[in-house]
Amino acid sequence: MKKIICLGLILLFIGSSSFAQKAATSAFVEAGGPGLASFNFDTRFAARQDGWGLRLGLGGFVVDNEGAMFVPVTLNHLLGKDGRNYFEVGGGVTIVPFSSATGNSPLAKTSGHLNFGYRYQPSNAGVLFRATINPVFGNGFFWPFYGGVSVGYKF
Repeated sequence: MKKIICLGLILLFIGSSSFAQKAATSAFVEAGGPGLASFNFDTRFAARQDGWGLRLGLGGFVVDNEGAMFVPVTLNHLLGKDGRNYFEVGGGVTIVPFSSATGNSPLAKTSGHLNFGYRYQPSNAGVLFRATINPVFGNGFFWPFYGGVSVGYKF
């Protein structure tokens, strides 16, 4: 599963650099959000600074030698008129790969998330900032007031 996730990140990076040379492409670290503590790559689908895009991340945590990995995948849309300040809205899935208690077979859990927030990204390359509310839901749970903050770089 880890090899598939790494391959997906590499393909997303290569694909985005080949078809969206002038699109807003960024990398950021996020505290909170659907990846809990994650490193993320985000790109627009068209050669523009706003519009539809995809975010793919890798995060997790370890406590007392027990850990979890989070892989947030989000389809998002940036809305803005000045080329720097955007309302970000989207939704996606967070994959949580893990091994069963017996260690015999790899399993994965998933949860859904929504994304509502503010993104500052310069019109040219530079530091970006995000603050989001991310309602998280899954089998038998719903957390409406979960959120995250991010800092990164827009290429």
